[in-house]
Amino acid sequence: MNWTPDGYVAVVTAYNYQKQRSVPGWTMSWRWTKKEVIWSMVGAQTTEQGDCSKFKFNIPHSCMRKPIVVDLLPGTPYNQQIANCCKNGILKPGLESSFQLAVGNAGTSSKTARMPVNFTFTAPKQQYICGPTKNVRPTRFITADKRRMTRAMMTWNITCVFHKAT
Repeated sequence: MNWTPDGYVAVVTAYNYQKQRSVPGWTMSWRWTKKEVIWSMVGAQTTEQGDCSKFKFNIPHSCMRKPIVVDLLPGTPYNQQIANCCKNGILKPGLESSFQLAVGNAGTSSKTARMPVNFTFTAPKQQYICGPTKNVRPTRFITADKRRMTRAMMTWNITCVFHKAT
């Protein structure tokens, strides 16, 4: 969405294109390619903070090289929410779930920021297979008053397909 002094702010959105299958209690994970950290999150959280001991004052939300992200619960305070979040990981057919994160120790331009790799998307008793991360045309957004169009600085796309129920 925008660059920060040591990285970027991103919105992650998972779409359920399945026509009849809900995704109950999703988790999402990826591997950073540098030494990125998650400074903060809105609409989701990581399951573990990891070792952030090298930070003295401003402690990141997560220092995990492979963070695991879960949705927040309904009733989460408004200042911790973003649109389409906080459904306890329940992703109904045709709907979406989103969260926002501020990433640090990352590149600060489209030339230096690196795409995360090895995405996984899981849910209890469901297996998904995720393809590689692809750099695609930046997402465009229309403002609420429909009078202005903005666009993301970069957009990455990962497709995960239902493999089987376990």
